[in-house]
Amino acid sequence: MRIRRISAYQVDLPLHEGSYKWSGGKSVDVFDCTIVRVETDTGHVGWGEVCPLGPFYLPAYASGARTGIAELAQHLLGEDPTQLWPLNRRMDAALKGHPYVKSAIDMACWDIFGKVTEQPLCTLLGGRFGDDFVLYRAISQEEPEAMAAKVAGYREEGYKRFQLKVGGDPDVDIERIEAVAALMQSGDVLIADANTGWLMKDAMRVVRGVRAVDVHIEQPCDSYEECLSIRRHTDHPFVLDESINGLDVLLRGHADAAMDCVNIKISKFGGLTKAKQARDLCVSLGIAMTIEDSWGGDVVTAAIAHLAHSTPTELLFTATDFNSYVTVSTAVGAPQRDNGRMRASTAPGLGIEPRLDVLGEPVVNVSA
Repeated sequence: MRIRRISAYQVDLPLHEGSYKWSGGKSVDVFDCTIVRVETDTGHVGWGEVCPLGPFYLPAYASGARTGIAELAQHLLGEDPTQLWPLNRRMDAALKGHPYVKSAIDMACWDIFGKVTEQPLCTLLGGRFGDDFVLYRAISQEEPEAMAAKVAGYREEGYKRFQLKVGGDPDVDIERIEAVAALMQSGDVLIADANTGWLMKDAMRVVRGVRAVDVHIEQPCDSYEECLSIRRHTDHPFVLDESINGLDVLLRGHADAAMDCVNIKISKFGGLTKAKQARDLCVSLGIAMTIEDSWGGDVVTAAIAHLAHSTPTELLFTATDFNSYVTVSTAVGAPQRDNGRMRASTAPGLGIEPRLDVLGEPVVNVSA
């Protein structure tokens, strides 16, 4: 089996709530998504997706993903898509860095691997733990009262884990955390996610200001070293996200006792192959995880579901259902939120079939 064609499609994903806002005044109204199709000479087809959270979040941007895929695709024609590690080494040799560019291609090759072996990715990624898994709901940054008002609606949808977008003025952020914390019920979990938005002095004020509140603090500052300093000045449960982009920092974080939980974003690691490697290392070290990606629709949500469902339940802090945030469905068979929880498909591969009428014509098309 050999790759004979790699195509990419551009799809806009508007949000149900109109916009998504986080630290530093950053916001997105429509997500620019890239869906990749990998075709083989045996007729097997795999699908992947990458959707950066705007060029101002991580070193990744939507048009860069498509440009990089066009550059990389020519080096992958004739390769066996089911040989995941050799394929990843080939990608790394052909294009230095840019893991997000490689993520959708790797995801599509996993989809092919599942179809060829007639197994769901969940099985291939390690096996299925439990009947389903827990989700969190991100609360876009607004005034404290507005953010608190959304909790009741999200709870009616079954969510019990709430990720509060902070990282702004420390006094307002303290009000945001306290307003939402006052509405928490038994079994709820509250996470204050600064998305690197605080300076150290501001992060210190916030963690001291909410010392009596049961809240997880997530990625307060930009650098690992800054976050480690804040970690050492608080006894709140601590989550690292943007700093976690490889095995080296995971090992360093474990040695430094820098976090209680990490976020594994598939595209930040370069696809399912390396995200699984990071996930398995965390399992070995006993580090809890949120399994997610930067953003996405049905295809990314399917990949998240398979990686999350194959993670031991006690170490899966939570996961994300991105396709419930957006108004456009790009695939049939994608997993759907059910009372704040989700399960991976039992169909072969990702278990999805893209809606070709939504995808339109490819914007990248590289063939042998």
